[in-house]
Amino acid sequence: AQEVQPPDPYRQRPATEADRPAMEMVCLKTGDSGKDATAREDDPRLLGLIYAVPYQVRAPEYAFVIDGPNGVAGYVLGALDSADYYDWAGREWFPKVAAEIADPGPDKAKWTKGSDWARYEIHHPEFTYPEALHPYPAHGHIDLLPEVQGRGFGRKALEHVIAALKRDGAKGMHLGVGPRNRGALAFYEKLGFSRLTGPGAPRNA
Repeated sequence: AQEVQPPDPYRQRPATEADRPAMEMVCLKTGDSGKDATAREDDPRLLGLIYAVPYQVRAPEYAFVIDGPNGVAGYVLGALDSADYYDWAGREWFPKVAAEIADPGPDKAKWTKGSDWARYEIHHPEFTYPEALHPYPAHGHIDLLPEVQGRGFGRKALEHVIAALKRDGAKGMHLGVGPRNRGALAFYEKLGFSRLTGPGAPRNA
């Protein structure tokens, strides 16, 4: 008798507007250098509104989620032209989000809530795109919940986005990652990325 393998319950598909709350959740649960930031943040939406949702809004053709039995368990996002993306985000996305959020001000000593840093960043966004990154104008962003980590979904999804960016003319691509997120660093290096060093290199690139 032949053994029949059950279908894999996870699948990659294009991210839609309806996925935005789930993307916010994934961003929160991976927002502390890959670990769950729920206990740190008082507003569960803000991380996703900074780091995830705007990509689906601006470039849905490079936005994908990994769906599973418990719903969305990860996403991979891309931007073809970082300068264009940051210009749009600064002019259109963050002002719209900031209109509904109070600015806690620049004095960190007066911040009283866990998400005040995010509120400040939404009102005063700073984008990391120094000249050293310009030969790699596209960039990507990926977050996976533990249930799909180490199963090849991240590699497959990121390779799909890389291929799409390359097909559309990207000459190179960069990713930002916190230096404490050793798992992500190892993952990216296995995919062929190398750490950017030298003059002008951002600390987290």
